[in-house]
Amino acid sequence: MSIFRSYFSRNNTIISNSYTNTGRNPVTELFYGGVQDLTSPIGFSRFIFDVDLSQLRQLYSEGMISTGCTRNITHTLKMTNTSAFDTELLNTTTSEGRRRASSFDLILFRIPVSGCTGSGQTWDEGVGYDYYNSATNLNSSNGSTISLALETDKSFSTRPSNWYQSTTVSDWGQPGIYDNTNSLSGDSCFNYSGLTIVATQHFEFGNENIEFDMTEEINSVLTGNTSGFTGWGIAFVPEVENITGLTENYSVGFFTRHTQTFYEPFLETNYDDLILDDRNSFYQNKVNKLFLYSYINGQPTNFDNLPIVNILNSNDEYLGSEYTGLTTCLVTEGVYEVTVPIITGQTTPCMFYDQWSGITINGVEVGLITNEFVIQQSSGYYQIGSTTKEPSIYGFDFSGIKQNEKILNTDVRKVNVTIKKAYTPNEVLTDVEAYYRVYVREGANTEVQVQDWTRINRTPDSYYFIFNTQDKVPNQYFVDIKVLSDYETNTYKRELTFQIVNKI
Repeated sequence: MSIFRSYFSRNNTIISNSYTNTGRNPVTELFYGGVQDLTSPIGFSRFIFDVDLSQLRQLYSEGMISTGCTRNITHTLKMTNTSAFDTELLNTTTSEGRRRASSFDLILFRIPVSGCTGSGQTWDEGVGYDYYNSATNLNSSNGSTISLALETDKSFSTRPSNWYQSTTVSDWGQPGIYDNTNSLSGDSCFNYSGLTIVATQHFEFGNENIEFDMTEEINSVLTGNTSGFTGWGIAFVPEVENITGLTENYSVGFFTRHTQTFYEPFLETNYDDLILDDRNSFYQNKVNKLFLYSYINGQPTNFDNLPIVNILNSNDEYLGSEYTGLTTCLVTEGVYEVTVPIITGQTTPCMFYDQWSGITINGVEVGLITNEFVIQQSSGYYQIGSTTKEPSIYGFDFSGIKQNEKILNTDVRKVNVTIKKAYTPNEVLTDVEAYYRVYVREGANTEVQVQDWTRINRTPDSYYFIFNTQDKVPNQYFVDIKVLSDYETNTYKRELTFQIVNKI
């Protein structure tokens, strides 16, 4: 599995019955409950955002992220809770006097289009920061209050977007984007019941992070089946927003795209591009997989169509109908996979051939591509007997990223991993179950995960993984290696360290 992160292009928190804009705030505070407003005894807020999917679309179009092998692809919206780091913050109040919320549900909804079937509602992020105007009020001679505006109060803004306005010259189809009481009769798509609810998440304690599953939603957007809208929103369910009689209000906070921390929100795409090529370890009595790698001038290149594969014996004879016309699939850009059914009853070791046909690149027919592999005895794979296998200790060499290298956040690196038996200078191992993990560190003891344990690709001539810096926040990164061997899981900490820096 590999990951790619898509970041927000804009976001804002809108407050019920208020023109306040907080688009530049590094934290979104979703709240509900009593407010100091006689005309509006209950209040709540909603968070809206849009995601820049341009790079994700490009990876799909290039085949770097492929659906060809029917492997699972997931898209998860992730936002870090500002209370996630300290359990002592539970059941306390914020600096603004709001009590930390617990036991509630949040919804992820799609911003509806204008007129239900019209175009997407254009909206701007805004330039506000504060929730409240810090200007003071003075009593005038007639007893009314007047606001003393402060020129230095630049962080408070009523410029759109806000509860009522999407831009300076346009309003939302419904204030607050939708009506949580379902009281609208004309534009029913602006009722809560008319919304497209993408996901719902329950928060028991209120310090949990947001992890909304957006797989179906994003896949539909990428394929063009869903289009025309301008983003998504997060809100409490109507049953919470409409609670009356509260003397306090309750809130939950998450970092926004303007945070100065590592915890910027993102859409995480997980896709399976694992390559486990059995060409050097092709055994009888098991299903094996073979791969074909395509390049033009060293650049991975896709074929115009999927090739087909025939398996031939050492006499260049077709092995049988079961091994003829095997279908293939695209794993990632320039890499094709074929699954070879179990082969039995052959003299081992013995040379066989995989013949790939129907290969066309940019309209040019390439012709047959024939590779060879050796079938090994099944005893090399099924190790059954009276003795146990001793665990091994490993050493690693890396190429593609240098130790302590500074890498521009525009690079995509292929990191080759040489796995060797420890304490031996030259004994390179060819069939090892190895994984890598990427993270950053905060302080002396905290590791913030960037990529969870992921199987390292195995090809006939290398172990490697692809590291894309384009979706990574500038920071110092660490790579751990994990190897599984005879009941043991050995983790090798900080085998590789490097920095990602901004391009100037």
